[in-house]
Amino acid sequence: MNKDKIKLGISPIDWTNDDLPALGGDITFEQCVSEMALAGFSGSEVGNKYPKDPKILKPMLDLRGLTICNQWFSLFLTTKSLEDIIVDFNKQLDFLEEMGANIIGLAEQGNSIQGLNKSIFDEKPIFDDSQWQVIANGLNVLGKIAKERGFKLAYHHHMGTACQTIEETKKLLDLTDERYVFLIYDSGHFAFSNEDPVKALNLFIDRVAHVHLKDIRANIVEKVKKEKLSFLDAVRAGAFTIPGDGCIDFSSIFKILDENNYEGWMVVEAEQDPLKANPLEYAIQARKYIKENTGL
Repeated sequence: MNKDKIKLGISPIDWTNDDLPALGGDITFEQCVSEMALAGFSGSEVGNKYPKDPKILKPMLDLRGLTICNQWFSLFLTTKSLEDIIVDFNKQLDFLEEMGANIIGLAEQGNSIQGLNKSIFDEKPIFDDSQWQVIANGLNVLGKIAKERGFKLAYHHHMGTACQTIEETKKLLDLTDERYVFLIYDSGHFAFSNEDPVKALNLFIDRVAHVHLKDIRANIVEKVKKEKLSFLDAVRAGAFTIPGDGCIDFSSIFKILDENNYEGWMVVEAEQDPLKANPLEYAIQARKYIKENTGL
């Protein structure tokens, strides 16, 4: 793969979980970003312990050779006014602009069950046509704002939301303007939702603006399904892991990205309990796996 086109990042969620703050609650921001750099990564997404002021955060990352590549933005297009969302959206773009990023990742959280004690497979929300249209219209507006400010809006299909399967992701992309709305491709979330992540990447590669490299442990996912566990229960149980430590065919994923001249970030994201999976150890292992399989 082309080193001039692809940058490697890692998510702070591997150290401290945003949805489950008790996981890694004792790990400091400084330890997190220092270990990212030590493991050989050059980029990071934004975690809940990161300083909110760019003037404080940027020098701390510069010291370690790290840059911010993306930040999650929770959308509530089906439950809040677009006008209010635009205000918050622009504030996040202001922050990312100061940090030198050009991607803003987001997902519709209206009616999401990803943080609730509900079966991730049996109780996920299903949107009707009017809700899909509200989301599509809102994304087009936000995507146009992002583009005018030099950003790409990248939608994150996600377990526990109304957009998690290949069919749902295709619907969202078909309903939105390809000039303004792109995709965060997440191998782990497609695999978790009983989809073939290789097939998904082939289908959506033309709209992919950001990549999350996440693996799954199939036996844990099967347990989650059988016992009707929640998304957070799945995370605690270790459903996710780093690339190469689970069952996903990453060689095919890397090949598709390479053959289609993907340009942007590939971000390792594992969402594990740090007490069970030492973040630095797994970060080093992930970095080694990527180098061995891509040359990056």
